[in-house]
Amino acid sequence: MSSPVPAPHDVLVPSGPEAARPGLLPRLGAEAFGTLFIVVAGLGVPLFTIPDSSPLPAALAAGLAVTAAMLAFAHVSGGHFNPAITLGHLVAGRIRAGAAAAYVGAQLAGGLAGAVALHGILRTLPGIADSRTAFDTVTAGFGEHSIIQAPLAAVLLLEMLGAAIVVAVFLGTSGRDTRDGGSRSAAPVAVGLTFAVLLQLGQSVGNLPFNPARAVASAVFSSGWAVGQLWVFLAAPLLGAAIAGLVFRSIGAAGTGAVAGAVVQAGTGEANEAGDPAETAEPGSSEAQEFFDGKRG
Repeated sequence: MSSPVPAPHDVLVPSGPEAARPGLLPRLGAEAFGTLFIVVAGLGVPLFTIPDSSPLPAALAAGLAVTAAMLAFAHVSGGHFNPAITLGHLVAGRIRAGAAAAYVGAQLAGGLAGAVALHGILRTLPGIADSRTAFDTVTAGFGEHSIIQAPLAAVLLLEMLGAAIVVAVFLGTSGRDTRDGGSRSAAPVAVGLTFAVLLQLGQSVGNLPFNPARAVASAVFSSGWAVGQLWVFLAAPLLGAAIAGLVFRSIGAAGTGAVAGAVVQAGTGEANEAGDPAETAEPGSSEAQEFFDGKRG
C-alpha cells in the first residue's frame, strides 16, 4: 500500500547552512543598509563628479556597489535591495507576501536614509547654492527633464524592459545550486554588471534607475516636477519585474513533476534527486513562528 505524497514545502526543508537563516529583523537591517549603500554610490558619484566628464564612472560605480552589497549581505537577506527584485521573487513564489512587504519597507527606508545623508553633505558645500537643483541632475525624468528629451512612452518601455532583465538575471543566477557547478558569487557579479550596463544605457534617456527605492530617494529631494513624474519609475519597473517573475514561476511549475517524483519516497527516508535525505516538517511547528525566525519567506 503506497503512502500519500506529502506537499513539497513539507519535505524539501533546507539543510546545512541554509537551514540556519537569520530572523526577519536582521534580514530587514541588511536590506536597509544595502539599499543605503547603493543609493549613496549610485547618486553620490554623479552628484560629486566634475560636470561634462564621462558618464561611465557613475554607471560603473553603481554596478560595483550592487555587487559589493550583494557579496556582503546576500547570505543574510538574499540581497534584493530593490522593490522590483523583491516583487519578482514574490511572483516567482520564492518569498512570502508578508516578508516581501517588509523588505520593500526596509529598502525604501534605507534609500531615503542614503538620500538624506547626501542632501546633508550638499548643504555643507559652499559652491552649491541649491541642493534641490543638484538632485535634479541625478533624478529620473522624461520629456523636458530628459537629456535627449525622451518621451513618456520610451522611458516607460525602457524602465520596464530593464527591470525585467535585472530580475531575470537575479532569479536565474541566484537559483543555481553550487552542487551543480554554480558559484555563490555568480549572482552578485552578474546582477552588478547588468545594472552597470543598463544604467549606462538609461542615463542619457532620463537617469533611469530600474529601482523604485532609488527613484523615490532622489525624487524626494529634487524639485516638484520629480514627484509628479515618479509614478512612471514605480509602475514601470514593478510591471517588468512581475513579468520576469511570471516567466520563472512557469519554469518552476514545469519542473514540479520532477520535484514530486523526488519526494515520493520521503516517508521512507530515502534520498531525493538532489542527494539529500528527505525530511518532513515537525508536526507541532508554527508557520508564523517559522516566518519570524527566517525559516519561511
